[in-house]
Amino acid sequence: MPAVTSPSGQARSARVAKLVTDVLSPAVLVAGLLLGVAWHSSPDPAQALKWGLIAAGAASFLPITYIIRGVRRGRWADAHVSVREHRTLPLLVCLLSTAVGAGCLYLAGAPRELLVLIGCMVAALAVAVPVTLLLRWKISLHALVAAGTAIALTVLVSPYFVATWPVAALVGWSRVRLRDHTLAQVLAGAATGVAATGVLLPALL
Repeated sequence: MPAVTSPSGQARSARVAKLVTDVLSPAVLVAGLLLGVAWHSSPDPAQALKWGLIAAGAASFLPITYIIRGVRRGRWADAHVSVREHRTLPLLVCLLSTAVGAGCLYLAGAPRELLVLIGCMVAALAVAVPVTLLLRWKISLHALVAAGTAIALTVLVSPYFVATWPVAALVGWSRVRLRDHTLAQVLAGAATGVAATGVLLPALL
C-alpha cells in the first residue's frame, strides 16, 4: 500500500523546496561559479577579483537586476519568471549580457578556463532560449545551471566536487515539487547543462 503524506509533511516539503529554489537560484550559482573559477585560474587575488566581477556582473548581476526591477514594476510575477510567456525579454537580456561579458573577457585576456566556462554558458543559453521562446516549452533553467555548476566545478576545480551532484538533483526535485516544471522539463534542463560543461567544456580546454 503506498505511503500517504500528511498535510503537515507536504507543507514542510514545499517549504524546503521553496528554500532550495531560492537559495540555489541560477543567479546565485552562476555568480558563485564564475567567481570561484576566476579565483582558481587567476595568478593573483587582484586579477581574480577583476575577472570574476566582470564575468559575474555580465552573466548574473546585470540579468537578475533587470529581472528584479521588472518584478517591482509588475512586468512579471516573481524573480524566477515562472510564467513562460513572460520569459522572452529576461532570457534575451541574459543571453546578450552573458555573450557581451564573454567578449569583454576575451578582449581583456582573461584566463582560458574562465573564457571557456562563460562561453559554455552562452552555448547553453543559446539552446534554452529558442526551446522556451520558439517551441513554447519551459525548460528548467534552475536544473540547467545546477547541473552545469556541479559538472563545471568537478572538471575545472577538483574531482571532489562530485559531492555537489546530489545538490543539483535536489534543485531539480524542488522545481518539480513546487510544480514550476514537469520532470521532463527538469531533465531537459539538466541534460543541457551537463552537455555544456561535461562535453563542450572539456573539449574546448
